[in-house]
Amino acid sequence: MTIVNRLATQLDRRDEEPNIELAQELVRENNIEGIHEIIHNLTNKNKKIQQDCIKVAYEIGNLKPKLISQYAPTFITLLKSPNNRLVWGSMQALAIIAKEVPEILMEQVHSIKLAIKNGSVITVDKGVLTLALLASINKENNEKIFPFLMDHLRTCRTKEIPQHSESIMIAVTDSNKEEFLNILQEREQYLTKPQHKRVAAIIKQFTT
Repeated sequence: MTIVNRLATQLDRRDEEPNIELAQELVRENNIEGIHEIIHNLTNKNKKIQQDCIKVAYEIGNLKPKLISQYAPTFITLLKSPNNRLVWGSMQALAIIAKEVPEILMEQVHSIKLAIKNGSVITVDKGVLTLALLASINKENNEKIFPFLMDHLRTCRTKEIPQHSESIMIAVTDSNKEEFLNILQEREQYLTKPQHKRVAAIIKQFTT
């Protein structure tokens, strides 16, 4: 049985368990050839196979990021896919490997920003996290990325503020802390009580 034949939809399954189990096995056995087959089939003509494969890919990454880090260019290319499942799945993979191959991702920051501007909720969530991780690595990255993250925080939907602030806070430094806190304080008044509680906890970390 080939790797593809073991994917959930090929087994006529509607749940993701076969994909998760396959990812675990590929990692456990350090099956580089099998992982390559998964990545290769991200462009399979069968949309269901594509979707299964992106699930397997980022589940592999969750367990061992290095096993998928070399495929960063593939994930970046897939940010332009018409298949939304591939887009947000690829962004999730990029978030996982951001600190493994930051140089490659920094070369394609524009593509990541574009996907965030045009993407679905999950794409945006994972994209913000990806950029924050890259911005946290060094001053140069931070200067290139942090202004975009602040613009996003100023304009994103109110319900997104807590989660995105929690992602961005890893990129906050002494030199940009004031701008970050000012934006949060400006938007505080529009938050629900649970949202406000999360944001207040973030503010407290930087003010006590």
